[in-house]
Amino acid sequence: MTREEAWRILCEHTKSESLRRHALTVEAVMRWFARKYGEDEEKWGVTGLLHDFDYEMYPTAPEHPLKGSGILAARGVDEEIRRAILGHASYTGVPRDTLLAKVLFAVDELSGFITAVALVRPSKSIHDVRPKSVKKKMKDRSFAAKVNRDEILQGMEELGVEPSAHIQDVIDAMRAAAREIGLGGTPAA
Repeated sequence: MTREEAWRILCEHTKSESLRRHALTVEAVMRWFARKYGEDEEKWGVTGLLHDFDYEMYPTAPEHPLKGSGILAARGVDEEIRRAILGHASYTGVPRDTLLAKVLFAVDELSGFITAVALVRPSKSIHDVRPKSVKKKMKDRSFAAKVNRDEILQGMEELGVEPSAHIQDVIDAMRAAAREIGLGGTPAA
């Protein structure tokens, strides 16, 4: 599956600008991690781009991502990609037994949370976000209340990474794509 084909699938099923932006963010982060781990950047990017493509149609568990997986299978999407997408929803019971699946789980909720942290900055820039501020906001349960902090921590544990370093990696990945994901802003002096 090419990036162009994945983008068409995403746009066909996802009309919300914010969901598309989240998909672009997770794609950028997955590509960054693919380079870090010496993996297939195209496959990892497509996985990030498609991970929530069915969410508008099927926003509740267990439909998302189970029904989407059937759509992707019919479109010829690689089984490893589909399994990673299924595994990013813990309730599916699909094990995260590949590095691709572990990284997707470890970056999905976290990238959304970091986006929220950036958007409350006066600059609205990812360049002004630091791991310390992300960790502080994680303790405030009223901030980005829908983000599952337990899954963020579980993702880091499953990946075997130190939290501050992993948060910094995700921030760095998002900084590299700041303009494309709408978080370029104007960094504070």
